[in-house]
Amino acid sequence: MHPINAKLHPNSPLNPGSVARMIADLQRENGDIPWHAGGKTDPWDLVESVMGLNIGGFHNQAMAALDWLATLQNENGSWYSSYMDSVPEDRTTESHMACYLAVGLFHQFLIKGDKADLEKFWPIMSKGVEFALGLQAATGEIYWAKSPEGKIDPMSLLSGASSIFMSLKCALAIAGILGRDRPEWKNALKRLGRSIRENIVTYNVSKSRFSMYWFYPILSGALQGRRAKARMDRYWHKYVIEGQGCRCVSDQPWVTIAETSELVLALHAMGRRQKAGIVFSWIHNRVFEDQTFWCGYTYPDMVVWPEDKISWTNAVVLMAADALYGLTPGARLFDHDAWDRCKFKF
Repeated sequence: MHPINAKLHPNSPLNPGSVARMIADLQRENGDIPWHAGGKTDPWDLVESVMGLNIGGFHNQAMAALDWLATLQNENGSWYSSYMDSVPEDRTTESHMACYLAVGLFHQFLIKGDKADLEKFWPIMSKGVEFALGLQAATGEIYWAKSPEGKIDPMSLLSGASSIFMSLKCALAIAGILGRDRPEWKNALKRLGRSIRENIVTYNVSKSRFSMYWFYPILSGALQGRRAKARMDRYWHKYVIEGQGCRCVSDQPWVTIAETSELVLALHAMGRRQKAGIVFSWIHNRVFEDQTFWCGYTYPDMVVWPEDKISWTNAVVLMAADALYGLTPGARLFDHDAWDRCKFKF
């Protein structure tokens, strides 16, 4: 039995060791972790996979993935949107992808407690944060990307901005651990949070089909308390199929395991832990024979699609399980109360 399996609820069929092993088995010799066998890699989802590996105890594989990512960082601190066998596939550079490394690094520190990892990746993480903040507008929102030609796309995505909000919190926590003051990051975080809370109409509403648009501001902690409760309740029936899970997009009958697990994390983060456990129970049996999780399925047809075993989907299932069952010291990564009491104040 994997050592963290014993911490799960006795009625949970989740096998964290098997799930993390699947991610490790997808890893290439150079450290790259593609979406699936023969698939592409993007920097944001690779960091998700790293977090899954660390929850499962595959720390060497997690470090190898971060080392691979470091070798591909562009001079301006960005990464390309996707790679195929380490070759750029899409040369767009996205703000939220540039700084998400901070979340993976802080999560790894919570689990391992090794400051050397933070020191090693500090220059790389810092450059990524600076790239993202270079796309921040005067009103606080952060533009989503630069084109391959280097032209800024003056559009802001609420899910991407929320991810950056979480990344900045983690980057500042790391700065605090290492004794490095970054007042400009603190100011950027405040401006971004104010933008999400008070000027949400700035963000591209066409993306509101996607459930991430709904709950990412809560997951990141940009919205808390009364605001978080109101947003969660108002749109629940738009995105959630009771007894099944969370749709990827509101107008399609496609339940995705990743979005459902992230919804679990958001519910848990805002203090609705019983509801988080109920939602997680809906996907316990959405697995292949090896107990790794589907990417998604249609409802009520129950057609599994796609049939690939996805690295980052399984990683976020592990993150949800960790939040619910306290498998590792990283379990409270998204917890609003934990951040409010964070000793690395900013």
